[in-house]
Amino acid sequence: MQGKKIQQERLFINFQLSEYVPADNFYRQLSQILDLRFLYKSTADYYGSEGQKSIDPVVFMKLMLVGYLENLTSDRRIIRTSRMRMDILFFLGYDLDEEFPWHSTLSRTRKLYGEDQFITLFKQVLKLCVDHGLISGKRQAIDSALVRANASISKMVEKQVMADANVYVQELADNVDKDVAALEKPICNDKTTGTKRVPASNESHVSPSDPDARITMKPGKPMNLYYRSQVSVDTASHLITYIGAFPGNAADNVSLPKILEKIVENMQEHNIQVNEILADTGYSSGDAMRSLAEHNIEGYIPNTASYKKDRQEEGFTYDIGNDRYTCKKGVHATFRCYEKLAKNRKLQRKIYRTNPADCMNCPIKSTCLNYMGTRRIKHSLDKPLYDQMYQRMSSDRAKTYKKLRSSTVEPVIGSLINYTGMGRINAKGIEQANKCMIMAAIAYNLKKLLKYKAGLSPSATDSTKKSIDEIIYSHLCYFRLARAVLLSIS
Repeated sequence: MQGKKIQQERLFINFQLSEYVPADNFYRQLSQILDLRFLYKSTADYYGSEGQKSIDPVVFMKLMLVGYLENLTSDRRIIRTSRMRMDILFFLGYDLDEEFPWHSTLSRTRKLYGEDQFITLFKQVLKLCVDHGLISGKRQAIDSALVRANASISKMVEKQVMADANVYVQELADNVDKDVAALEKPICNDKTTGTKRVPASNESHVSPSDPDARITMKPGKPMNLYYRSQVSVDTASHLITYIGAFPGNAADNVSLPKILEKIVENMQEHNIQVNEILADTGYSSGDAMRSLAEHNIEGYIPNTASYKKDRQEEGFTYDIGNDRYTCKKGVHATFRCYEKLAKNRKLQRKIYRTNPADCMNCPIKSTCLNYMGTRRIKHSLDKPLYDQMYQRMSSDRAKTYKKLRSSTVEPVIGSLINYTGMGRINAKGIEQANKCMIMAAIAYNLKKLLKYKAGLSPSATDSTKKSIDEIIYSHLCYFRLARAVLLSIS
């Protein structure tokens, strides 16, 4: 007999979410291990004693987690999806008919809370991973990724125009509310060709909506406004031990000292000593290697292409005792001065130069000397550190670590960008971008943690043990049957 379902809603129903959300559901397990009650105390200073009640801080942080766990980059989509999912409702502590907060409440609360709230939650999840024995922490792989900023490169304005607009807004604030968009002179359209023009540089132009975003270029990526995400991953478990937002044009080697400081701080809270750091050539610099030495960490970072082990190929030999270079003809290039690499930086280079009179009769002077008739040699003050790194990177262990680094941190960054809501920053400002990256890392670590716990759950262990016992028993029965047949034949 053919069945036919007639849809008719009940006027009254007795329903409990806890009875319909399975015990092995992700959000049910997450609610059992994640304790967010610390937010009530840590966020109390953000609220007054009068007025309407705000969104519950725990509910807000859980909604933020849902967004990154479900790869939802819009506050509207977070609210819409949460309303339709029984497991998310159970995780949030909401009933089916309970009214949700307005989506704009999420963005306002995210701006209200400081970075400390998000960092504290990251460290709490990191502690859960350490307590479960997932993080060794002794070897860390570091890499960076460009993340699109929530701003348009075509809407950038000249800095002077932006400064004039800010002054005008300040003067206008006490009198009348007026739109000052006309003062922001866009540079997107060329009147003659109608095509888009690219801003000159970060020094001359700025985004009015997100001044912290920076124009950045990278092979394989279009030139746009980006933030740079620096990620440290534990090579033993592929869990994230540090993540932070930096300007898009910030060089990796400049950021490494700060990254090391944060990694060491996060691991020392759990009495873990970081012994080795794996990174690519972009992190190589004198400052980076000095920072590694200060923290007593052994780095595996290939030297830059400009590094030269010696000057033998150029025909010069360095004399350590006399601090000079000597060419094949016996002419000495002596130390003359120090040179700065950039403004407000420590002295990084020593300059050696020959005397014009000594090279006047040299047969190869046309290919060796500069326009002043001398040979100029640059010698880094950190050359001993570069030499030490070169020897370390020549070992078999370094070759293994190079493959280990790429197979560890790069897949993690790919997961963050493609599956954990970090494809584009949905907020403005580097502080807000840092919050978004931290939440993406928290969501990633929670997924790994719950996957590990599910693999070691008592029910899974018992079922595995039962299946093994059944296999052994079946083999034993087969052996007894074969033995009986053989005895009957004989």
